[in-house]
Amino acid sequence: MQTAEIRRRFLEHFEKRGHTVVPSASLVSPDPSLLFTVAGMVPFIPYLTGREPAPYPRATSVQKCVRTLDIEEVGKTTRHGTFFQMNGNFSFGDYFKAEAIGFAWELVTGRVEDGGLGLDPERIWPTVYLDDDEAFDAWRAHVPAERIQRRGKDDNYWSTGAAGPAGPCSEIHYDRGPEYGPGGGPEADPTGDRYLEIWNLVFMQYERGPGEGKEFPILGELPKKNIDTGMGLERVAFLLQGVDNMYEIDEVAPVLRRAAELSGVTYGADHDADVRLRVVADHVRSGLMLIADGVTPGNEGRGYILRRLLRRAVRSMKLLGVDAATLPELLPVSRDAMSASYPEVASDFARISGIAYAEEEAFRRTLVAGTALFDTAVSQARAAGTPALSGTQAFSLHDTYGFPIDVTLEMAAEQGVTVDEEGFRALMKEQRERARADARAKRTGSVDVLAYRRLLAEFGPTDWRAYDTLHTDSRVLGVVDEGDDATSDDGDPVVGPGSVTRVVLDRTPFYAESGGQVADAGELTWDGGRAEVLDVQRPVKGLVAHQVRVLEGELRAGTELTAQVDREWRLSACQAHSGTHVLHAALRQVLGPQALQSGSYNRPGYLRLDFAWQGALSAQQRIDVEDVANAAVRADHGVRALYMTLPEARDFGAIALFGETYGEQVRVVEIGGEWSRELCGGTHVRGSAQIGTLALTGESSVGSGSRRVEASVGLEGFRYLARERDLVRQLADLLKTPQDGIVDRVNGMLDRLRDADRELAALRGQQTLAAAGDLAASATDLGGVAVVTGAPAGLSGGDLRGLALDVRGRLGNKPAAVVLASAADGKVSLIATVNPAAQQRGLSANDLLKAAAGPVGGRGGGKPDVAQGGGTDPAGIPAALAAVEQTIGAATS
Repeated sequence: MQTAEIRRRFLEHFEKRGHTVVPSASLVSPDPSLLFTVAGMVPFIPYLTGREPAPYPRATSVQKCVRTLDIEEVGKTTRHGTFFQMNGNFSFGDYFKAEAIGFAWELVTGRVEDGGLGLDPERIWPTVYLDDDEAFDAWRAHVPAERIQRRGKDDNYWSTGAAGPAGPCSEIHYDRGPEYGPGGGPEADPTGDRYLEIWNLVFMQYERGPGEGKEFPILGELPKKNIDTGMGLERVAFLLQGVDNMYEIDEVAPVLRRAAELSGVTYGADHDADVRLRVVADHVRSGLMLIADGVTPGNEGRGYILRRLLRRAVRSMKLLGVDAATLPELLPVSRDAMSASYPEVASDFARISGIAYAEEEAFRRTLVAGTALFDTAVSQARAAGTPALSGTQAFSLHDTYGFPIDVTLEMAAEQGVTVDEEGFRALMKEQRERARADARAKRTGSVDVLAYRRLLAEFGPTDWRAYDTLHTDSRVLGVVDEGDDATSDDGDPVVGPGSVTRVVLDRTPFYAESGGQVADAGELTWDGGRAEVLDVQRPVKGLVAHQVRVLEGELRAGTELTAQVDREWRLSACQAHSGTHVLHAALRQVLGPQALQSGSYNRPGYLRLDFAWQGALSAQQRIDVEDVANAAVRADHGVRALYMTLPEARDFGAIALFGETYGEQVRVVEIGGEWSRELCGGTHVRGSAQIGTLALTGESSVGSGSRRVEASVGLEGFRYLARERDLVRQLADLLKTPQDGIVDRVNGMLDRLRDADRELAALRGQQTLAAAGDLAASATDLGGVAVVTGAPAGLSGGDLRGLALDVRGRLGNKPAAVVLASAADGKVSLIATVNPAAQQRGLSANDLLKAAAGPVGGRGGGKPDVAQGGGTDPAGIPAALAAVEQTIGAATS
């Protein structure tokens, strides 16, 4: 049975039993503490923990997941993989143990022709928690007691690892037969080779207290008991497809087989080759799915994980003997294997493949440059008698050249060198902690997030009015102090003039920074007081915090005040955000649908937009994009916001931007009907004409397969064009030519300058030839060596080198040494050269250059026959040339 068919049957089974089919959430996790969605229950955490009411009593999904904590173990065994799919069914206070067990049994053992999976019921072994008689009795309706095993907390008890929901769980194991190990059930098979766990049913029924590991108190039963289950799709697939492991199933094996064909190796014949083939098969599939969900290669966070996966795959193919680019051969194979379950990997393949292929090409170039640095570091380590690379050197390879640490480790092992991996990871940790601290400080200031959680728990979510008004009458719910300001008699913070703090209001008209749009500016005013709003953030979901500077009076909890957004600021911000949507639509119209936005930033008067594209835009493409965007502005398209479910939005043609996370209800902003439809939570103009002038000001690269365009918008766009107009007028006046003749006039001037440069070069050449003859004639004999030293003025390093080699050639085959110095613009160029006969006499150009470099405050180096350098003290040239003659005299005496 194909994996896509197992997936379909699972969803259909639970849909027929009253479950809402929920599409897989993005691999980009909505949880800020996670890089990726790592489990099927992650999108449902708010409902399972009671933080938010569930929009349905029952749900089912097949969730895409990525786990990379044990990435180094991938391929070493057949157990580890980075991308996987988790089938799940969930109940939010609806059904409980008996129903969950019954639903699972019906699917697992149901006949194939009736929509089941057709597993042999005689080979099913459930496990339950030690004292969970309710689950045991529910299983007794399907399985004899001797095949139901009770296990302890380590195996059959679930919690989040912190105070909150917890409960026993029941695992479903399938007996693969005696060829996989001895009998006795899961309790006798700690490795799980014979009794393979395929499904875990978690019964959330208790509230647990704080505690380490599995040691924590149970505080009581939850008011609403939930079900959270997870079936490993790949595990069930290899059971039903009659293969041994996940690398042999229909969604993975084709890539492995193609990699084996390209490398000319046979899978199963050599352990090391098998490991590399499994790495390739896993990482290519994971890379495909991550790029499909909007992750792009980078040096931090998710981007770094993707880069590491792709580069490990490329490196593994290289170690298998394939030097040519391999992703163009492998990625299409993975696309074909995965598209039955995820059609978007086929429809969006042009974008996906462009990003992946560009990353491989960049890494192939990186391998050349980075390998040179690596070889140098290895040579230095061996010369020092300590064949080990420091953590700093490994970190430099990662940070400068994009080498994943495992690539460095592999290369080091091949050279018989060790790596200070602990030192490397310490440096990586420091880098991550700095980045996280910066991000936390932006959202919460220097305040513990618990202060905001307490306010949310006490007062509920902020009544947010940014879409409806620029003005609200509000009350301060809390002052979250950032400094050492005074407190009132009851201990609450009191903030006076000049102080900066963060305040939470019961309602607010201020837009909080999100979706690339900066926060609103404005004022808070109250009887006897006034504060300037500096920033607005959402430190925790549902709560809006305002960073303010008190200008007059005192601000404290309970203050009744007026919150007023700066009208001009908001209008300009709306122009920039709507301009971003218009520019995105224009890019897609001109370049094609693959030019999909991957990030944006907009503030009053300015926008930037990152999008997937290979190579710089041509001048004509930039003109076309700007024309399409401004035509849309001139057309005054209507702008409206619509609310719908996420599936409805996708059917409506709305673009869900990569890297963003969405709830069940989403907001779609439409400009000009279907011309521009995007999921967006920002503020916008009412008609596109309100955007005003949109002028492209820049276009650049922001990474492999990603470009950035920048634009000025509204009044700032007009000012930008006015500055350009004024610049053109000034140039026309200076050049004394009509404005439309500037380009021709400048081209003519450049042609004349190039002609003059050629004439000067010819004159310098003639002068050099003349100087070469004079210098050669001035040679003196030192111990049988013809020595020429001199200081021709104003020559560049290249001209000086040519002159020295010419002089050396004129001295014939007898031992000869030439050392020249030239001063220009306060700096000194040095060149030393000796012929083979002089080298036989023990002279080296390197030694002569070192002798000359000291007096002019310089340094340099080169080969025994030619060495070049420079200095910073022209006054030292005579002493430098004298030092050269002394060195030659000492060497030849």
